[in-house]
Amino acid sequence: MQDKLVRIGVFYDGNYFLQVSNYYAYGHQRKRRISISGLHEFIREQVAEEEGVDPRFCRIVDAHYFRGRLNAYEASQRGDTLYWDRVFDDILMSEGVTTHYLPVRTTPEGYKQERGIDVWLALEAFEQAFYKRFDVLVLISSDGDYVPMVRKVNTLGTRVMALTWEFEYTTDNGQRMTTRPSQDLLAEVTYPMAMHGIIDQRIARHDSTIHRLFVQPDQKRSHTVAEDHHEDDEDEVMIQGGRGEGEIMSLKNGYGFIKFPPNNLFFHFTNVIDTDFNELHVGDRVEFDIEKDEEGNDVAKSVRLL
Repeated sequence: MQDKLVRIGVFYDGNYFLQVSNYYAYGHQRKRRISISGLHEFIREQVAEEEGVDPRFCRIVDAHYFRGRLNAYEASQRGDTLYWDRVFDDILMSEGVTTHYLPVRTTPEGYKQERGIDVWLALEAFEQAFYKRFDVLVLISSDGDYVPMVRKVNTLGTRVMALTWEFEYTTDNGQRMTTRPSQDLLAEVTYPMAMHGIIDQRIARHDSTIHRLFVQPDQKRSHTVAEDHHEDDEDEVMIQGGRGEGEIMSLKNGYGFIKFPPNNLFFHFTNVIDTDFNELHVGDRVEFDIEKDEEGNDVAKSVRLL
């Protein structure tokens, strides 16, 4: 057993990590977000196991988070987005994670795109590995675009551990998406970690250590849903200007439908404001904006409990 410090550098593909955290919060039985401190503890323990050293000698000496971000005006139009961005920044700061942001660009067709953030991550990872001589660089991403960076880092003698997940999720337009790790990336890294399998196996074994990987539940909302509307009003809907009111008829993995004749309206967890999606219940009365999705269908945006 060696007593030399194993230096770890952690690099987050922020948009990928956000999807993973959202999946565990809204699409997985766990219904919790990934904890940054818990994830760092997991990384230290896993590196210690792979390197054959005592976990006390495995230290994260540098951590960086990269993500495209909405500008202040666009974020202010999305409920509490500005507030929660600041909360997450505070969490990253408290764990010693350096943040790197680029503005999200909107295309003429209305799509929002992250441009250049993966290149920035790759350049920063190689530069920091070169100057700080990490023993292990941990990449939180499944993108094959990072293969050249991994190869360059390997030339420094630095081992690369990739934390990857495979799961399905629903976009805010109702489209089902599947994310799978790049096989080219897994072939290049020293320690490929299939996190979805590791987490599910440990949950099945009731492994107590897995609890630290997730954020502890927040205090539940103190108020209850008003029950003063009559049963004969359940099918009643209201429209005032661009706003509508209706009743939630179903909730699934990160999305739901609102009873709104003649068509039920789809809504995504990212469109819920002033409360958490997991605190909604079938039968709740909500108000919302009615907008068109990319295919011209009516959907609910800015969904708020009444």
